[in-house]
Amino acid sequence: MNLSAPTQIVFIISLVIAIIGILAALGVLAFIPLASVWIVLIAYIVLAAGCLMRGA
Repeated sequence: MNLSAPTQIVFIISLVIAIIGILAALGVLAFIPLASVWIVLIAYIVLAAGCLMRGA
């Protein structure tokens, strides 16, 4: 399996999603109906997809 580095936009999107998940865990964003673990998992999946897809 060949991995490539994600583009900068994919990295920034996953970073923003992870920050939203951390803020939800701290209780700052209480209006988000998802558990913070799932939000951070989505950020990790976005980052992993960016590494697996060439040119994404």
